[in-house]
Amino acid sequence: MPTQLPTLLIPGLVLMLTVAACGDTRTQRAATGALGGAVAGELISGDPITGAVIGGVGGAVLR
Repeated sequence: MPTQLPTLLIPGLVLMLTVAACGDTRTQRAATGALGGAVAGELISGDPITGAVIGGVGGAVLR
């Protein structure tokens, strides 16, 4: 199973950051990124909190 993690992780992160970039304001992008990160974190490693933090920061910073 650990060999499949990178193949799942990269598309999940790309999708999360793409969706996070759709907001009009920094707050919207952070919220969308946190939601996408929580879903990706739960599916990939069973840790939605870490995923939400990474997604929220990524959505707020990247643009």
